[in-house]
Amino acid sequence: MIKRIGILTSGGDAPGMNACIRSIVRSAYKNNIKVVGIEYGYKGLLNSNFINLSPESVTNIVHKGGTILKTNRCEEFKQKKYRKIAYNNLKNENIDGLIILGGDGSFMGAYIFSNEFKVPVVGIPSTIDNDIYGSDYSIGFNTAVQTIMDSVDKIRDTASSHERIFFIEVMGRNSGHLAIHAGNATGAELVLIPEINIKNFDSLVQKIKKINIKKKSIIIIYAEGCNLGPVDKITNYVQKKMKNSNVRYSILGHIQRGGSPCEKDRINSSLLGYYSVKEIIKKDKSKMVGIINDKLIVQDLKLSIKRKKEINKDLFKITEIINNY
Repeated sequence: MIKRIGILTSGGDAPGMNACIRSIVRSAYKNNIKVVGIEYGYKGLLNSNFINLSPESVTNIVHKGGTILKTNRCEEFKQKKYRKIAYNNLKNENIDGLIILGGDGSFMGAYIFSNEFKVPVVGIPSTIDNDIYGSDYSIGFNTAVQTIMDSVDKIRDTASSHERIFFIEVMGRNSGHLAIHAGNATGAELVLIPEINIKNFDSLVQKIKKINIKKKSIIIIYAEGCNLGPVDKITNYVQKKMKNSNVRYSILGHIQRGGSPCEKDRINSSLLGYYSVKEIIKKDKSKMVGIINDKLIVQDLKLSIKRKKEINKDLFKITEIINNY
């Protein structure tokens, strides 16, 4: 019987994590389950950074970005001897199961840990990259798209005034989910993503020149994992090949991770938190809760780390069609 659970946030932070923590804590207490917050992710599990969480302790956090539990990346957790230390710390704290908010790296650690020590684990997809297989949605994604949209709208104003070509780099690591949605929402003339390779610099220049015939001001959303390399390098190359144009770049960076979560992130985070508690009670080894077609799904955690989430090819194609003429 599950009497006491731990929560940790791991990897990059994402807007909505606090709303999810709040939901987990209050849902657990409704089921007579006590909750321990583990600060600093897996590193906190190794160092016994445990704090008791009560329904009162998570008051007034639903609107806050980041994570009250802090987060970190932990290379030591990749080694079994350190995972053994983590397991002993859990046992000493009488923690019966873990709910983990994070991305694929966090889920890999959770899956291995669960299998080694038979600890029930539930993963909640929490990454602005939205690249977790088995869920349409990851906590923080929608807020990140909104942040990008707000930033690009402002850049477009000045780009239009000066008739500039702007490369705007967005996050996403090796996936283009964030770039595609942001490109569609901002009316970007080009979206460059890791999943679709550009043959070489010159082929990109030809694409831009073709658009430039009709539009003097061009917005290009550039996913950070694009095969062409660093955005400053490609910007300089395009400028040399298009000497009569004014080519600039902007790296949005960590602003994409911050800010108060949007309505959808707050609601979905609350739902996933609630259902993660229902799932941990079953004491299955390792599961993930997600959302597909606006419905809750539960799948083996192994699938989320073994399979790759495909981009929305229809949305990518539609974006190309409607953002140019």
